[in-house]
Amino acid sequence: MLIGGFQRFSLIDYPGKICAIVFTQGCKFRCPYCHNPELVNPELFEAPIPEENILSFLANRRGKLDAVEITGGEPTLQPDLMDFMSELKNLQYLVKLDTNGSNPEIISEAIELEIVDYLAMDVKAPLERYQEITDSGVDPAKIEHSIELIMSSGLDYEFRTTVVKSQLGKRDILEIGRLIRGGKRYVLQKFVPVKVLDAKLLDEVIYRDEDLEYFRDAVKSYVVECEVR
Repeated sequence: MLIGGFQRFSLIDYPGKICAIVFTQGCKFRCPYCHNPELVNPELFEAPIPEENILSFLANRRGKLDAVEITGGEPTLQPDLMDFMSELKNLQYLVKLDTNGSNPEIISEAIELEIVDYLAMDVKAPLERYQEITDSGVDPAKIEHSIELIMSSGLDYEFRTTVVKSQLGKRDILEIGRLIRGGKRYVLQKFVPVKVLDAKLLDEVIYRDEDLEYFRDAVKSYVVECEVR
C-alpha cells in the first residue's frame, strides 16, 4: 500500500463510530476541485508511510477505535488493498472504503470477501459528463456498475457529490439522483476553494447554503436520505 497520510482519530468520517483514516496515493481522475492534490499529483507525493507502522498503531488502539476508513487518492488502485483490508478485519476493525467507482471489480471482490462494512462512493456527475468532469478516460459503464454493486451489497453505504458551481447545476444533480434512485443515503458536499488540484478554482464563486438546500429538496425524492454536508 502506498500510504500518503494517516489521521489517528475522527468522529465524523464513519457514521456513529470512532475511526482512523488511511490516505492512499494515486488516482486516475483529475477533478480540478480535488481537495487532496498531494495524493493525486505524483509531483506532490511524499515518501509513503510504512504499512507496518499503521498496523502497529491500530493493533495498540483496539478497543479505543471502532473503525478504519481507507480513502485517497483512489484506494482501489492499490494492488494489495485486499490484503490490507483483511489485516484490518483480523484486528477486529470495521472497515470503510471510499472510492470513485472506477474499478467495480475491486469493489465486488471486497464485498465477496466480506472485508468491508461501509462503502462511500463519489458520484462526480451524470454519466454522460463523467469524462469531462473528471478529466479522464473513465468508462461511464464502470461507474454505473459500481453504483449497482454498492446498492445491492447489503452493506451500509452512501453516495456523495461535491457541488462546484461552474461544473454542476440543478439539472446535473437531478440526473445523478435518477442514477442512484432508491439509494440509501446521498450527500451533497459543499465545495470549499481552499486547497485544490487546479488553482483556477481558488477563485470559484461557490453555491450558497440556501442553494445546496434547494438542490437537496429537489433530489431527495430519489433516495431514502439526502443531506448537505
